Amino acid sequence: MRQREFVRVAGPDAAGYLQRMVSNDVEALGPGEARPALLLTAKARVIAPLVVVRRGDEDFLLLTEPGLGEVVRAHLMRMRLRAQCEIEPEEHRSALVFGGDEGFATDWPGARETLDAGVEPTLSDEELELRRIESGVPCWEHEIDDRILPAEAGLDATHVSFSKGCYPGQEPVARLHFRGHPNRGLRVVELDEMPEYDAPLLHDGREVGRVTSAARRGDGTVVALAYVRTEVPDDAPLALAARTG
Repeated sequence: MRQREFVRVAGPDAAGYLQRMVSNDVEALGPGEARPALLLTAKARVIAPLVVVRRGDEDFLLLTEPGLGEVVRAHLMRMRLRAQCEIEPEEHRSALVFGGDEGFATDWPGARETLDAGVEPTLSDEELELRRIESGVPCWEHEIDDRILPAEAGLDATHVSFSKGCYPGQEPVARLHFRGHPNRGLRVVELDEMPEYDAPLLHDGREVGRVTSAARRGDGTVVALAYVRTEVPDDAPLALAARTG
């Protein structure tokens, strides 16, 4: 199973309102289709990662991370103004499906997501977390928080449309995409020991990044996700900074 919170947005203006509010082109979705998107501040800081499912012409379901359902609902309510749409929480059971065509596209490359399907989990939470890290999938409050820009986590490739109309945060997202590059990026790295969250990473004795998630494989090796400065080669050896205290 996958922990999720859900917000319904429905009504005559639902499609247009969401199109103006989120980073991806959701107005183009057909019934039953979905795609990942972001709810951003004007400075392109992440308020919440989303998967937007279109259930009908005027009916959308937003999937977000635990603890963010009310954040999403309250933000959309505050910005709604005269848009004619209802914004309210819903309850569902979500599951990830690997290697099949059941369900809809989600924010995990190579997987699909289903709702209320009654499937039994075949992976433990620890196995799922290991698969997430090895696949380089960023997670809220680990790789995604208000410190990062979408491009740093690679979300500009999956959660952003560069051809749709305006939305909050579009200008800094587009400026970085077309005129520059992020100073750091998310990488999968192997380490000699289990790190603490935010543990500094060193290259040639210089701090070049920080660890955001880690898990131990069955053979005892440690695999992690980390933000590393882009000038550091992909194959450069990285080491954890010595712990203090």
